[in-house]
Parts: sequence; structure tokens; C-alpha cells
Amino acid sequence: MTNCFERHGIAHLSPSSINTYAASPAAFVIDKILKRKGEVGPAAHRGTATESGVVLGLTTDATTEECIQHADQEFWRLTAMSSDPRREKERAAVGEMVKVGLAELKPYGRPTSTQGKIEYKVEGLLVPLIGFYDVEWANHKILIDLKTTHALPSQIKITHARQVALYVAAKGGDVDARLTYVTPKKCATYRLENVQEHVRALENIAMTIQRFLSISEDPQELASIVVPDLESFYFNDPAMRQAAYEVWKI
Repeated sequence: MTNCFERHGIAHLSPSSINTYAASPAAFVIDKILKRKGEVGPAAHRGTATESGVVLGLTTDATTEECIQHADQEFWRLTAMSSDPRREKERAAVGEMVKVGLAELKPYGRPTSTQGKIEYKVEGLLVPLIGFYDVEWANHKILIDLKTTHALPSQIKITHARQVALYVAAKGGDVDARLTYVTPKKCATYRLENVQEHVRALENIAMTIQRFLSISEDPQELASIVVPDLESFYFNDPAMRQAAYEVWKI
């Protein structure tokens, strides 16, 4: 007998999918239940490209210029088919973000692992929570997630706190977890506090998702229970707005 996640083709939950459900159940329904995918924007590719350049510089003897070139090539690879007008702005930021990120993280030394997969099981939840952390220095019990942004936040964003708290929980709690926010001009690294509070939030939201999926095997019935906020950034993408129109006629 299949469980409610299997019936809807969901093998696991991630911090991203959990945060999406908390912010926009309708966006969760479109993506995870109706399997309608929006286009990944250039800002997300900016983050991926920047991380690739920073990781290259942390794990090899590559020069800063070589790391910037690597990140630039990765950005172009990811956005080759994109017609998004924001692409050039984001591409222009990548090089400086790599430079700033390397200056912040190189003093930690060479990491013991990057892009590490973690799995965490919640009592009563029928699927595991899975995520991937950015950089770890296991010898110093330090784990850092890198975030790129044009506006430097003054504290850790709650969605990011939940994400990194999961990594700490999956590693047994004995980790000094931090988030490094990088802009083209400056950066800030913040130590994660209140880990258990954020883990409990993830667990509670995940259990809510399970109860929601248990309501019906019919994706359309689940869609009928929620309604999208089209002003949410989740619906900035034209494909997502089109899906909202087709599903909810709004």
C-alpha cells in the first residue's frame, strides 16, 4: 500500500520544498503535486556560479582570476538558453562575488568536504528530509552555507536558518553552523543560533505537508483547497503565472 507521498510522486522533502509550502502552498502544489516547473531565474544561477568559483578557490590552488573565469563560464552554461533581461546584471555581479567570497572564506583553510548530502528522519514522517550543505571544515566542526545577494542582510533569514539547522541536526548537533552572505562589494558571516527551534519548525511544517497530502489522492482536489497569491515572488515566472491561470483561473 502506498503512502500519501508516494501517491503524489514525492520521495523526500527538502528545506526548499518545506519553506515553499510554508510561504505558498499553491506554489508547492504546482511544483510538487502537479509537476509544473517554472524557469530557474538568473539570480539562482548567479548563486550556483558564484559558489562554483569560490569552491574552486577553496579546494585547489587556482588563482582568484581563474576562479572568476570558472564561475563566469558556469553562469553562461546555466543561462545559455535564457532570454531573461536580468541575465546581464547577474552575470556582471558574479566575478566580484567570487572575489569577496574567497577573501572571506580562505582564512578557514582548505575544507574537508563540499556539497555534502545529508539525510534526516522525523518521527512519524513517511519520507526523509534531504539537503546539501555547501562547505564543511570537519576538523574545526564548522559548516558554512554561502548565499549571494545584492543587499546585505543584517541577520540570518529565517528560511536560511531552517535550511542550515537541518544540516546541524543531521550531523548530530555538534557543528558550528554559519551563513556567509556575499554581495559584489562586501559580505557578512553570521553564526546560526536557536538551532532546535528552527529544526522544530521544519518538522512541524513537514508534518503539516503530510496531513495535507493525506486529504486526497487527486491532485486537482488538493489544488482546489489552496489559492495562489500572484504578487508572491513564486509567481514572477511566466510559466508559474500561466499554471496558476490554468489551475485556478485567476
